[in-house]
Amino acid sequence: MNLLELKVGERINYTGCMIVMRDAAQRRIEKLLMEGSNVPIDLEGKIVFYAGPTRTVDGRFAIGPTTSERMDKYLKMLFELGVSATVGKGERTEAARKLCREYGRIYFVAPSGAAAALSEHVERLELLAFEDLGTEAVYEIRVRDFPLIVGIDCEGNDLFEFIKSASGGDRL
Repeated sequence: MNLLELKVGERINYTGCMIVMRDAAQRRIEKLLMEGSNVPIDLEGKIVFYAGPTRTVDGRFAIGPTTSERMDKYLKMLFELGVSATVGKGERTEAARKLCREYGRIYFVAPSGAAAALSEHVERLELLAFEDLGTEAVYEIRVRDFPLIVGIDCEGNDLFEFIKSASGGDRL
């Protein structure tokens, strides 16, 4: 799959690996970089999924996207570390759209409110770094046919802006 060919609004069923992380892990990575330390994970060419897996009563886990906009302050750092795409829920800032265009990267939207259903697409979950952060640690998941929609394409076209303009500018 060539991410550069995907256009805003396209739906895919992704099979492969994603790096799972949220605010706390990104803040820790930023701190490591500012200190001149090595980042304990290789993000080159990876897709970052803004989520946090949680264990269920039966010992399985649920995983669903978290709000992406609050991650925008770390997006340039992720792209500079080689991240090829991000996955989450909701709108992104104008700055994020510009970064997607500048770096030729993609933002995917995953179905929200369906953590148990999305977990059915996860074949493997592995802790990679920052175990002390609990559900905010960094994990790698291997997924099969994971449903995604292109929210922002590499040209900076934004699905949410398109929908707002088509609906008369109402916020989603």
